[in-house]
Amino acid sequence: MNHPPRSAAGSFLWAFAPLVTCGFATPFTIGYAAAKRRSWWLGTAAVGYAAGMTAWLAIANTYDHPVPGFLASIMVIGLFGSWIGGTIHALLIRTLVFPCAVRPTPNEQVLEQAKYRRQLRQEARELARRDPALAKELRVGRPDLPRQYDDGGLIDINHVPGRVLGTVPGLTPELVARILDARTTALFTSAEELSITLDLPVDLNDELTEYSVYLP
Repeated sequence: MNHPPRSAAGSFLWAFAPLVTCGFATPFTIGYAAAKRRSWWLGTAAVGYAAGMTAWLAIANTYDHPVPGFLASIMVIGLFGSWIGGTIHALLIRTLVFPCAVRPTPNEQVLEQAKYRRQLRQEARELARRDPALAKELRVGRPDLPRQYDDGGLIDINHVPGRVLGTVPGLTPELVARILDARTTALFTSAEELSITLDLPVDLNDELTEYSVYLP
C-alpha cells in the first residue's frame, strides 16, 4: 500500500492550520512561508492577515450587539479573510514552501531514473577515457562479471561475450557475429570507428554512442 511521503503529510497539516484554527494560525502559517521563501510579499500578506484578525478581536471585544454596519463588515472581512482566504492561500503556495512534498508521477519517476542512468554512463565513459586501467579494474562495461561499480548499463564492445553484445539496442545476431570476428584481429577505439570499419547501419550510431565503451 502506498503512503504519502512524510513531508507531504506535514505540508498538509501546515496548509490546513488556518482552516482548523478559524484563521488564528494564518499569520503564523504565511509568516513561516515568507521566512522560508524569503518573500517580502508573503511577509506583507502575513501582516495583513494578522491585522484582519486583530481588527476582528478588537471590534468583538469593544461592541455589544448590534455592531455598527461598517465595523461588522470589517469583522467579516477580517475573520473570513484570514480563515477561508488564508486556507486557500496556504494551499496555493504549499508546493512552493514544501517542494518535495508532492509525489512524482510514475512517468516522472521513470524519466528521472533514465536521466540518472544516462549520467552514470557519461561519468563511466569519462573515467574510461581518463584512466582505462582503473575502468578495467572496476569492470566498466562488463555486466557479465561480478562488480560493484554502476556504469549505467555500458557495454565494453571489445571484451564482452557475444550474448552480452546482443543486448545492445539494434545489434542483430549477424552484426554481433561480425563484431566478434573483427575484434579477433584488432580492438576498436570508438563507436565511429566500429561503424565505419564494419559498415554498420547509420541508425545504430546513436545507440552505440550511448551504450558502448571501448577499453583497450
